[in-house]
Amino acid sequence: MNAYDFEAQTLGGRPAPLADYRGQALLIVNTASKCGFTPQYAGLEALHRKFKDRGFSVLGFPCNQFGHQEPGQAAEIASFCSLTYDVSFPLMAKIDVNGPAAHPLYAWLKHEKKGLLGSEGVKWNFTKFLVSRDGQVKGRFGPATEPKAIEAAIEAVL
Repeated sequence: MNAYDFEAQTLGGRPAPLADYRGQALLIVNTASKCGFTPQYAGLEALHRKFKDRGFSVLGFPCNQFGHQEPGQAAEIASFCSLTYDVSFPLMAKIDVNGPAAHPLYAWLKHEKKGLLGSEGVKWNFTKFLVSRDGQVKGRFGPATEPKAIEAAIEAVL
């Protein structure tokens, strides 16, 4: 099993098989528009633009499970990300990352790369999972890790 075996939906509601990204390195991030870490959208966009021509993409998964910090509907999320941070990386439909309704991709990511002290649960918005070109999880970075600090890890999987 690898990341390319999963499917998501775009923010616009269209199917988004991760197989479309086969051969690319990915940074998969649960995002929120009203979080103290929301300014990381700018850093994520910078990573996306810097490495996209080398086979890399950021995939954003809006999530409202932490402090209800992503209350908006798809159109509001898309507008906020575009107007505030000029986001060009793909944004998927809002999902749960923890609990019984967790998206299957996130259930797999968390199992593959556990957090502190072996915990699987995502602790907050802007937890980042780095996936190599072969679809394997190579890194997990907490919300406080700024996107720029992940550059070397991205270089290593490219």
